[in-house]
Amino acid sequence: MSNTNSTSDSQSSQEAQNSQHSQDSDNTHETQGTARRGTSSKRPTPMEVLRQARSQLAELTGLTPESVSSFEETEDGWSIEVEVLELARVPDTMSLMASYQVELDPEGQLTGYRRVRRYERGRADARGR
Repeated sequence: MSNTNSTSDSQSSQEAQNSQHSQDSDNTHETQGTARRGTSSKRPTPMEVLRQARSQLAELTGLTPESVSSFEETEDGWSIEVEVLELARVPDTMSLMASYQVELDPEGQLTGYRRVRRYERGRADARGR
């Protein structure tokens, strides 16, 4: 009878050791992954920058971005022009739209914005602009 108890005890002990080894191994992999991510200063992709810019502009202004009309990388980060709906009207072609110039740092954090143009949705720009 004591053999049975000691066999059960050793199995339980072995399972506990295996479980601990597995957890230690998982923690090592997590730490290595974090270290790799931390050491490589991964710049955001252009799509990530666009998403961040739209999200940050919406949060700051309360306006919903509809489209991005220009996008370029600059010495200081990124410069984007975003079209937003400022005032909805009926019919939709009479709604007031605005273009916002948005500046972001190299990591995609918004550093400034300004409205550069306001227009009716249904109106084309004057020729030559």
